Amino acid sequence: MPAASKPKPGPATQRFLDIAEIRDDMVVLNDGTVRAVLLVSSINFALKSVDEQEAIIQAYITFLNSLEYPIQIVIQSRRMNIDAYLQTLAEQQRVTTNDLLRAQIDDYRSFVSELVELGEIMQKRFYVVVPYDPITNKRKGFFSRLQEALSPTSAARLNEKQLEDRRQQLGRRVDLIAGDLLSMSLQAARLDTQSLIELYYNCYNPDLFEEERLTNAAEVGVEE
Repeated sequence: MPAASKPKPGPATQRFLDIAEIRDDMVVLNDGTVRAVLLVSSINFALKSVDEQEAIIQAYITFLNSLEYPIQIVIQSRRMNIDAYLQTLAEQQRVTTNDLLRAQIDDYRSFVSELVELGEIMQKRFYVVVPYDPITNKRKGFFSRLQEALSPTSAARLNEKQLEDRRQQLGRRVDLIAGDLLSMSLQAARLDTQSLIELYYNCYNPDLFEEERLTNAAEVGVEE
Protein backbone atom coordinates (compact mmCIF):
# COMPACT_ATOMS: atom_id res chain seq x y z
CA MET A 1 0.00 0.00 0.00
CA PRO A 2 1.61 3.31 -1.05
CA ALA A 3 2.41 5.74 1.69
CA ALA A 4 -0.01 8.58 2.04
CA SER A 5 1.32 11.72 0.48
CA LYS A 6 1.87 14.67 2.74
CA PRO A 7 -0.65 17.47 2.32
CA LYS A 8 0.70 20.45 0.48
CA PRO A 9 1.28 23.46 2.70
CA GLY A 10 -1.19 26.27 2.25
CA PRO A 11 -0.24 29.74 1.13
CA ALA A 12 1.82 31.82 3.53
CA THR A 13 -0.10 33.99 5.97
CA GLN A 14 1.68 37.08 4.66
CA ARG A 15 -0.18 36.66 1.38
CA PHE A 16 -3.44 37.58 3.07
CA LEU A 17 -2.08 40.61 4.91
CA ASP A 18 -2.14 44.15 3.59
CA ILE A 19 1.39 44.74 4.90
CA ALA A 20 4.22 44.22 2.43
CA GLU A 21 7.06 45.22 4.74
CA ILE A 22 7.97 47.40 7.72
CA ARG A 23 11.04 49.57 7.33
CA ASP A 24 12.36 53.07 8.02
CA ASP A 25 9.82 53.61 10.82
CA MET A 26 6.90 53.14 8.44
CA VAL A 27 4.55 50.41 7.26
CA VAL A 28 4.59 49.78 3.51
CA LEU A 29 1.32 48.33 2.26
CA ASN A 30 0.84 46.08 -0.75
CA ASP A 31 -0.48 48.96 -2.87
CA GLY A 32 2.66 51.02 -2.27
CA THR A 33 1.09 53.43 0.21
CA VAL A 34 2.70 53.91 3.61
CA ARG A 35 1.62 54.43 7.21
CA ALA A 36 3.19 55.88 10.35
CA VAL A 37 1.88 55.09 13.82
CA LEU A 38 1.94 57.50 16.75
CA LEU A 39 1.66 56.36 20.34
CA VAL A 40 -0.42 59.05 22.05
CA SER A 41 -0.73 59.85 25.74
CA SER A 42 -4.07 60.30 27.48
CA ILE A 43 -5.60 62.96 29.71
CA ASN A 44 -8.24 62.75 32.41
CA PHE A 45 -10.87 64.99 30.86
CA ALA A 46 -13.20 64.74 33.87
CA LEU A 47 -10.61 66.27 36.20
CA LYS A 48 -10.13 69.35 34.03
CA SER A 49 -11.83 72.62 34.83
CA VAL A 50 -14.71 73.82 32.67
CA ASP A 51 -12.47 76.30 30.86
CA GLU A 52 -9.85 73.63 30.22
CA GLN A 53 -12.49 71.22 28.92
CA GLU A 54 -13.84 73.84 26.52
CA ALA A 55 -10.32 74.63 25.31
CA ILE A 56 -9.62 70.95 24.65
CA ILE A 57 -12.92 70.54 22.78
CA GLN A 58 -12.22 73.58 20.61
CA ALA A 59 -8.69 72.33 19.88
CA TYR A 60 -10.12 68.95 18.89
CA ILE A 61 -12.67 70.58 16.57
CA THR A 62 -9.92 72.65 14.97
CA PHE A 63 -7.80 69.52 14.59
CA LEU A 64 -10.57 67.62 12.80
CA ASN A 65 -11.42 70.54 10.52
CA SER A 66 -7.77 70.96 9.52
CA LEU A 67 -7.37 67.38 8.31
CA GLU A 68 -6.96 67.02 4.55
CA TYR A 69 -6.61 63.25 4.63
CA PRO A 70 -8.11 60.44 6.74
CA ILE A 71 -6.44 59.24 9.91
CA GLN A 72 -7.23 56.25 12.08
CA ILE A 73 -7.56 56.41 15.86
CA VAL A 74 -6.97 53.03 17.51
CA ILE A 75 -7.56 52.13 21.15
CA GLN A 76 -5.85 48.91 22.17
CA SER A 77 -6.95 47.27 25.40
CA ARG A 78 -4.79 44.49 26.80
CA ARG A 79 -4.62 42.75 30.13
CA MET A 80 -1.79 44.32 32.11
CA ASN A 81 1.38 42.26 32.14
CA ILE A 82 3.51 42.86 35.25
CA ASP A 83 5.89 39.90 34.85
CA ALA A 84 8.91 42.17 34.39
CA TYR A 85 7.97 44.15 37.50
CA LEU A 86 7.51 40.98 39.54
CA GLN A 87 10.89 39.70 38.36
CA THR A 88 12.49 42.95 39.49
CA LEU A 89 10.91 42.53 42.92
CA ALA A 90 12.08 38.91 43.07
CA GLU A 91 15.65 40.00 42.29
CA GLN A 92 15.45 42.71 44.92
CA GLN A 93 14.18 40.15 47.42
CA ARG A 94 17.07 37.82 46.57
CA VAL A 95 19.81 40.39 47.18
CA THR A 96 18.23 41.92 50.31
CA THR A 97 19.98 40.83 53.49
CA ASN A 98 17.38 42.17 55.91
CA ASP A 99 14.98 39.33 56.77
CA LEU A 100 12.09 41.66 57.63
CA LEU A 101 12.46 43.65 54.43
CA ARG A 102 12.73 40.44 52.40
CA ALA A 103 9.46 39.17 53.93
CA GLN A 104 7.75 42.49 53.17
CA ILE A 105 8.86 42.34 49.53
CA ASP A 106 7.49 38.79 49.29
CA ASP A 107 4.13 39.89 50.72
CA TYR A 108 4.02 42.86 48.37
CA ARG A 109 4.73 40.63 45.35
CA SER A 110 1.87 38.36 46.32
CA PHE A 111 -0.47 41.31 46.85
CA VAL A 112 0.29 42.92 43.47
CA SER A 113 0.00 39.59 41.64
CA GLU A 114 -3.37 38.79 43.22
CA LEU A 115 -4.64 42.32 42.63
CA VAL A 116 -3.95 42.15 38.90
CA GLU A 117 -5.25 38.58 38.65
CA LEU A 118 -8.53 39.13 40.50
CA GLY A 119 -9.19 42.64 39.30
CA GLU A 120 -8.35 41.85 35.66
CA ILE A 121 -6.70 45.24 35.33
CA MET A 122 -6.53 46.34 31.71
CA GLN A 123 -3.93 48.53 30.07
CA LYS A 124 -5.08 50.89 27.34
CA ARG A 125 -2.89 52.36 24.66
CA PHE A 126 -3.90 54.97 22.13
CA TYR A 127 -2.55 55.17 18.60
CA VAL A 128 -3.02 57.49 15.65
CA VAL A 129 -2.28 56.00 12.23
CA VAL A 130 -1.10 58.58 9.69
CA PRO A 131 -1.27 57.59 5.99
CA TYR A 132 0.44 58.78 2.87
CA ASP A 133 -1.11 57.84 -0.45
CA PRO A 134 0.86 59.14 -3.46
CA ILE A 135 -1.26 60.67 -6.20
CA THR A 136 0.34 58.30 -8.73
CA ASN A 137 -1.34 55.33 -7.06
CA LYS A 138 -4.78 56.94 -7.47
CA ARG A 139 -4.30 57.16 -11.22
CA LYS A 140 -3.72 53.47 -11.73
CA GLY A 141 -6.12 51.69 -14.03
CA PHE A 142 -8.24 48.63 -13.39
CA PHE A 143 -5.70 46.12 -14.75
CA SER A 144 -2.87 47.59 -12.66
CA ARG A 145 -4.95 47.24 -9.50
CA LEU A 146 -5.94 43.71 -10.53
CA GLN A 147 -2.28 42.76 -10.96
CA GLU A 148 -1.53 44.14 -7.48
CA ALA A 149 -4.33 42.03 -6.01
CA LEU A 150 -2.96 38.87 -7.66
CA SER A 151 0.66 39.66 -6.83
CA PRO A 152 0.56 42.16 -3.97
CA THR A 153 4.28 42.28 -3.25
CA SER A 154 5.02 43.61 -6.72
CA ALA A 155 3.52 46.98 -5.77
CA ALA A 156 5.81 47.25 -2.76
CA ARG A 157 9.00 46.96 -4.80
CA LEU A 158 9.69 50.65 -4.68
CA ASN A 159 12.96 52.20 -5.69
CA GLU A 160 14.97 54.30 -3.25
CA LYS A 161 13.74 57.57 -4.74
CA GLN A 162 10.11 56.56 -4.24
CA LEU A 163 10.79 55.37 -0.70
CA GLU A 164 12.63 58.57 0.16
CA ASP A 165 9.73 60.66 -1.15
CA ARG A 166 7.30 58.66 0.96
CA ARG A 167 9.53 59.02 4.03
CA GLN A 168 9.70 62.78 3.67
CA GLN A 169 6.01 63.31 2.96
CA LEU A 170 4.97 61.01 5.77
CA GLY A 171 7.41 62.70 8.15
CA ARG A 172 5.85 66.10 7.43
CA ARG A 173 2.38 64.76 8.15
CA VAL A 174 3.55 63.15 11.38
CA ASP A 175 5.06 66.44 12.57
CA LEU A 176 1.83 68.31 11.82
CA ILE A 177 -0.35 65.73 13.57
CA ALA A 178 1.95 65.65 16.60
CA GLY A 179 1.79 69.45 16.83
CA ASP A 180 -2.01 69.44 16.66
CA LEU A 181 -2.20 66.78 19.37
CA LEU A 182 0.10 68.82 21.55
CA SER A 183 -2.43 71.67 21.41
CA MET A 184 -4.78 69.31 23.25
CA SER A 185 -2.10 68.50 25.86
CA LEU A 186 -1.51 65.11 24.23
CA GLN A 187 2.06 63.88 23.83
CA ALA A 188 2.78 61.80 20.72
CA ALA A 189 5.76 59.58 19.90
CA ARG A 190 6.29 57.96 16.52
CA LEU A 191 6.89 54.21 16.67
CA ASP A 192 10.19 53.07 15.18
CA THR A 193 10.63 49.98 13.03
CA GLN A 194 11.07 47.55 15.94
CA SER A 195 8.06 48.99 17.80
CA LEU A 196 5.91 48.71 14.67
CA ILE A 197 6.89 45.06 14.20
CA GLU A 198 6.01 44.29 17.82
CA LEU A 199 2.72 46.19 17.57
CA TYR A 200 1.48 44.27 14.55
CA TYR A 201 2.81 40.98 15.85
CA ASN A 202 0.87 41.59 19.05
CA CYS A 203 -2.28 42.42 17.09
CA TYR A 204 -2.14 39.29 14.96
CA ASN A 205 -0.77 36.99 17.70
CA PRO A 206 -2.14 38.23 21.04
CA ASP A 207 -1.79 34.84 22.74
CA LEU A 208 1.79 34.23 21.59
CA PHE A 209 3.18 37.72 22.10
CA GLU A 210 3.96 37.28 25.79
CA GLU A 211 5.36 33.76 25.36
CA GLU A 212 7.44 34.21 22.20
CA ARG A 213 9.35 37.47 22.20
CA LEU A 214 10.53 38.83 18.89
CA THR A 215 14.16 39.26 17.94
CA ASN A 216 15.28 42.84 17.52
CA ALA A 217 15.00 43.74 13.84
CA ALA A 218 18.48 45.29 13.89
CA GLU A 219 19.95 41.92 14.92
CA VAL A 220 18.35 39.95 12.10
CA GLY A 221 20.85 39.12 9.37
CA VAL A 222 20.13 38.22 5.77
CA GLU A 223 22.19 35.57 4.07
CA GLU A 224 23.48 36.58 0.68
